[in-house]
Amino acid sequence: MTTETHTTEVVIAGGGLAGLSTAYELLDLGKTVLLLDKDEQENLGGMAKKSFGGVHMIGTPHQKRSGIEDSPDAAFEDWLAYAEFGPGDDLPRQWAKYYCENSRELIFDFLDQKKVSFLPIVNWPERGTGNGGNRVARWHITWGTGYEIIHRLLRALDAHPNRDKLQILFEHEVSGVETTDGRVTGLHGKRLGDSQYRVEAEHVVLAAGGMCGGDMSMLKKNWYPAWGEPPKVLLNGAHQYGDGMLHEKVRELGGVVTHLDKQWHYAAGVHNPAKSRPFDGLSIVPPRSALWVNALGERIRNPGPLVAYTDTRHLVESILKQPGKYSWQVMNWKIAIKELAVSGCNYMDAFRYKKRLLLVKHLLFGNKDLIRKLAAECPDDIVMADSLEELVKRMNERNLDGLVVDGDVLQREIDAYDADVDRGPGAFEDEQLQLIEEFRKYRGDRARLCKFQKIADPKARPFVAVREFILARKSLGGVQTDLSCRVLKEDGTAIPGLYAVGETAGFGGGGIHGLRSLEGTFLGGCVLTGRVAGRAIARG
Repeated sequence: MTTETHTTEVVIAGGGLAGLSTAYELLDLGKTVLLLDKDEQENLGGMAKKSFGGVHMIGTPHQKRSGIEDSPDAAFEDWLAYAEFGPGDDLPRQWAKYYCENSRELIFDFLDQKKVSFLPIVNWPERGTGNGGNRVARWHITWGTGYEIIHRLLRALDAHPNRDKLQILFEHEVSGVETTDGRVTGLHGKRLGDSQYRVEAEHVVLAAGGMCGGDMSMLKKNWYPAWGEPPKVLLNGAHQYGDGMLHEKVRELGGVVTHLDKQWHYAAGVHNPAKSRPFDGLSIVPPRSALWVNALGERIRNPGPLVAYTDTRHLVESILKQPGKYSWQVMNWKIAIKELAVSGCNYMDAFRYKKRLLLVKHLLFGNKDLIRKLAAECPDDIVMADSLEELVKRMNERNLDGLVVDGDVLQREIDAYDADVDRGPGAFEDEQLQLIEEFRKYRGDRARLCKFQKIADPKARPFVAVREFILARKSLGGVQTDLSCRVLKEDGTAIPGLYAVGETAGFGGGGIHGLRSLEGTFLGGCVLTGRVAGRAIARG
């Protein structure tokens, strides 16, 4: 069996957004770079390329034009309250503070220089449920989705004056880290064929993602204990090669891998019609005007009703307490076409292909094509009916573990909600309607929200029900790093020559988010840590 050998100044394991950002920074600083990616060339960019493209940033021109008063100090206060860092989480705290203080320069300016543009109205997810959250809008949606971020960055790499210093090798799996006299000096692995390879390098950067994808065995092994056993149906929305193998290699070198039980999952996953792997999942952006019920038809309360855009971790925790550990959202056609979306580029045509007129049409009249497409491609998870009786029948045909929706219970839940809608703004007693009323005060939400829509409104039918499972997405923990992205040992010293960025590093420090993400901090964290690592390597 042949072994190919490469020599370079810096080798990067992983061609996602973190790896590409690191490579660009290194080229800026005149370094010679070899980037290895296990995937095919068409998938360069990883999960970022498939994402919706939201980025968490503070003090941007978009915020200022919208009259949003924000500051790094205010953002850091929100981050701390939401993260609920534990004892000893000094490095994650330092990284969170660094993110808030430097997002404008290291993330926004970097992307802006690559001609990445954002929608003029900043979005406002993760407002919290009494434990912090975003007090102002900070989620900047890329015009063109995550695909555009990767497309622009690759174009910038190709046009870079030092492009001849960058080599990218595809279908190269990294299986080991090489050391000499205690210093990391390269990587080795195999091509997706017969040959093996070795890379000799002065510096090694691990940018291979997290451990929530693959066969999910490592994810389940590190499942958050307070959540009990993982659900029988756990959908996979992470990268297929995110198996955590390099985390184990870091451990073998004496490096710290921490907080792997801190995982970021979504509450509203449906089976991906692509079926590219077992339990392939598609992340739904859940409507805020829908009723979130369990498999018995009971509205889920913990203690208040579940509402999207508040606290994603709280949603997940609440559903994991329910029979079967999955849920349904019940709505009608009018709510679905106005509020239901997909967190990814492949279904959001107006955003993905930058069709302004189509976007305006969807905002004014609803995205009917999307709902029809989802209903046709996900018939096991999305059902429609003109009567509630027929809807319940179809829901029960899809219920798992012998669970049965009680039609009378669901009818009472809908009747109670609709009766409160009749009270009108300012008089709502239902906490969901109170939240919707608050959301609608912000113009960015008002355009995407129904105006206090009854569920059983005959003019808004058919009824629509979406069966939703927990969808695995991100590892919030990872390889522990200092503020130069150097991989650390238990005694706090760095492993010479070894760096980690992006999800591999828990987006900074082995867990920059603590328990929760303020959303958009994943893409932002990849750019931030990549640039920090590049600068640290250049400093020597």
